[in-house]
Amino acid sequence: MLEKKYVLIITYYFPPAGGPGVQRVTKFIKYLSDFGWTPIVLAPENPEYQARDESLAKELPADLIVRRAPIFEPYALYRKFTGKPAGQSLDVNVIKEAGAKLSMSERIAELIRGTLFIPDARIGWYWSAVKEGKRILREYPVSMIYSSSPPYTPALIARKMKRVSHKPWVVGFRDPWTGFHNTPARWLLPRKIDTSLEHSVFSEADLVEVAWKGIAEDAMAKYPDLPREKFIHIPNGFDSADFPEPDIAKRATKPNNARCTITYSGSLYGPRNPLSFLKAIEQLIEQREIELAKMHLRFVGRFGAEIHEMLDRPLIRAMVEKIEYVPHARAVELLLDSDALLLIVDEVPTVEHIVPGKVYEYLGAMRPIIAIAPPHGAIGELLRETHAGEAVAQADIDAQARLIKQIYDDWSNGTSNFPMNPAEISRYERREATRALAGLFDRLTNK
Repeated sequence: MLEKKYVLIITYYFPPAGGPGVQRVTKFIKYLSDFGWTPIVLAPENPEYQARDESLAKELPADLIVRRAPIFEPYALYRKFTGKPAGQSLDVNVIKEAGAKLSMSERIAELIRGTLFIPDARIGWYWSAVKEGKRILREYPVSMIYSSSPPYTPALIARKMKRVSHKPWVVGFRDPWTGFHNTPARWLLPRKIDTSLEHSVFSEADLVEVAWKGIAEDAMAKYPDLPREKFIHIPNGFDSADFPEPDIAKRATKPNNARCTITYSGSLYGPRNPLSFLKAIEQLIEQREIELAKMHLRFVGRFGAEIHEMLDRPLIRAMVEKIEYVPHARAVELLLDSDALLLIVDEVPTVEHIVPGKVYEYLGAMRPIIAIAPPHGAIGELLRETHAGEAVAQADIDAQARLIKQIYDDWSNGTSNFPMNPAEISRYERREATRALAGLFDRLTNK
């Protein structure tokens, strides 16, 4: 009987966490054993997740070893200080558009966040997680360490585990670290500490696994001493097991909707908002290019207060349906029950490089994609490669209107102008991404 190869996986997001941050690591855990690796998970005990999805626990292997360590979460203090109600999602209500006005309490809270919580607000997990991680290393013959970020505290925990065990370590990143649009602005001393931590993680990890190429480009631009070959791109993906129809080609059959249904799934807030898309819809209505009664705009997820105001615009109000955050399986059903899917990328300086994990699940649903993103950026390139849709600039209302009208006409005529390529799309199966990750583990352990 072959000896088990254990990999210690350190992650903040883990079931029952919901939202996109948990999907990547959960799917890795689900499929690693297929490639000879047995995961041991170190996750926080009783964390305050902004979204929860109890159903994701069904994705995990029945014999999975999960160890949890206590965490101090500062959100109750933040809510009390800023006067925000208990239970309100902070992520979608705290991330503002550039130049947005903040209250005095919010400005003070941001200063505290930027000064004391380095690298992030989960630093209160560090010491208990290190203690539990050392216990795991004593109890199991761990061959590899893997950490998933953001948040970035798990990377610091993994760095400590490598230092005490000298085991190979792959650090995974779904987003960049310092200077990213949703990380806090810091004054000189905290900024130096944060960049020092970031550089040490990149330097001490054996490999850096990134979900989109721009993460590696960002790191190498900041730290020219880092070797390019240390960065490995493993794109996000979709899991065909999440869909009622496992055959990807058969999923291309669209529903027979009474109205042309365009669905957005995910979070919306400050720099990620649907305003330009809604203006394009309003333009089509005013020009009588589409009938208001025949359009259905469905927004599924968690939204900041300003987004609710946008979706209540008088001209489009009747066609808008808002659905609060739902379990992942239900979200997939809603994607399949759509004529097209809407993707909106944060309007930030790095927008050309950002590739949200959501776009791959959209690909797996085999529905045309309207992406509000730079046409010549990473998303535009992916959509051209897969023939799955089109990316149009946020500022180009006319181009958005043209694309929406094309989707509307396809629905009306029973045609399709997007010959999606199942062979190209199937390359982005989660199982294949896990195969690539396991290959990195094999390489580092020479097994």
